Amino acid sequence: MTDSELLLFEGHSGALPIYEKLKKEILDVYPDVRIKVQKTQISFSRKYLFACVSFTKVRKAKDRPKNWLVVTFGLGHQEESPRIDVATEPYPNRWTHHVLISETDEIDDELMAWIREAGEFAERK
Repeated sequence: MTDSELLLFEGHSGALPIYEKLKKEILDVYPDVRIKVQKTQISFSRKYLFACVSFTKVRKAKDRPKNWLVVTFGLGHQEESPRIDVATEPYPNRWTHHVLISETDEIDDELMAWIREAGEFAERK
């Protein structure tokens, strides 16, 4: 964990174990992934960005758990799932999905399948 990664979690230290597991899982799938820490998010890319984590408020405060982070990924279609908090189509056939996760157990086969699909979709750009 770099200092810049830790800085993003200032005030959200309870979400660090969630991020650490997600990062490990992404690195297991894409060992060549580039991780870029920005002011409001951490991006994962290979040739192109395919996923990121942030503290984007996709739910009202009363509906958010104590510890949480948002995983964002892009697909060529709208994925339908009760787990997806927000899905938008900023460009034709390019859907951005936001999933709020609050437990390491939520980094499961379904979420990782979406992230793998997002990685493949990004490579086809």
